[in-house]
Amino acid sequence: MPASRPPRTPRVTRAARVTAGAPPRHGLARVLSKQGLCSRTEAARWIGEGRVTVDGRVMRDPEFPVVQGRHRIVVDGQPLADSPRHYLMLNKPRGLVTTAQDERGRDTVYRCFDGGGLPWIAPVGRLDKASEGLLLFTNDPAWAARITDPAQGPDKTYHVQVDRLPDEGLLRALVQGVVHEGEHLSAATARVLRSGERNAWLEIVLAEGRNRQIRRLLAAFDIDVLRLVRVAIGPLPLGELPKGQWRPLTREELLSLAEPAR
Repeated sequence: MPASRPPRTPRVTRAARVTAGAPPRHGLARVLSKQGLCSRTEAARWIGEGRVTVDGRVMRDPEFPVVQGRHRIVVDGQPLADSPRHYLMLNKPRGLVTTAQDERGRDTVYRCFDGGGLPWIAPVGRLDKASEGLLLFTNDPAWAARITDPAQGPDKTYHVQVDRLPDEGLLRALVQGVVHEGEHLSAATARVLRSGERNAWLEIVLAEGRNRQIRRLLAAFDIDVLRLVRVAIGPLPLGELPKGQWRPLTREELLSLAEPAR
């Protein structure tokens, strides 16, 4: 009777070994951005200009896969190192666009940081040109992603001046919401702050942020927005920060924003 063979050991593929134990690889431009040095677009430009080397070789492919800590990455002759993290709040004035550069030559929010000696920072979310109020900036992409996450990020509170006197039926309708261009737009809460003879100020809280959400929501009810000011992000209020001015967030404010929103 022939001797029985020992069971075969399953073959472990290279892909399985990589998945099981190897550290993750990311594109070179993404790694530079995650370090807080620049945006991914700017990183790709640096790489294309030959300003970045990987293990001593000039690398011009922004998607070249690297492992942080294993590959030696040098930018303009300086080894890659974590940039100090910055977390800022700005009282955005009306009339500025939330972008680093505007193709139409309009003033941007970065004008407010002139002379501040800051490294690269990016806005956390957006406020459109006609809107004003609290806008966060950071060079920590992971933190920014948590703040803007539609499921877990903090609520945003706005004070909105409208061109009519709303009643309780309208406030309920704003919370119920409408479908506009395939998107369901609604407020988490809506209440009247004060009224005049022809217009009123509303406080509207959004649980998620969509492009021009409040303006589109109100327009669905034939309401024009006269002013729109973001006054709080989660527990963080705009407070008495003057228009056009910025300041770093305190440790206590960062901790408060880290609390689960809902």
